[in-house]
Amino acid sequence: MTRKSKREYEDDDGRTIARMNVDGMPWYTGGFTPPAEEDRTPDAPAPEKPPMSKAEVRGYAWAAVKAGLLIGAVFAVAYGLFLLFCQFVWFR
Repeated sequence: MTRKSKREYEDDDGRTIARMNVDGMPWYTGGFTPPAEEDRTPDAPAPEKPPMSKAEVRGYAWAAVKAGLLIGAVFAVAYGLFLLFCQFVWFR
């Protein structure tokens, strides 16, 4: 009995689009390092990000507060509409 040879596709250029070597899978082989980490030497520090100014911190905090208030307002309006629906339609 002969084994099938591995198929070769014309459009295959050998690149890996998505890495399928995932922890927990039966075919998992350890020791893979992503290409971005291969270029760095182990003792080289990671590039540091510049610190944020007080105005930037204040802007991010205000944006987070506005987002939270918006979500709260949406829930409050939905709750109010549900109460009105119950009062005037459902329980009549």
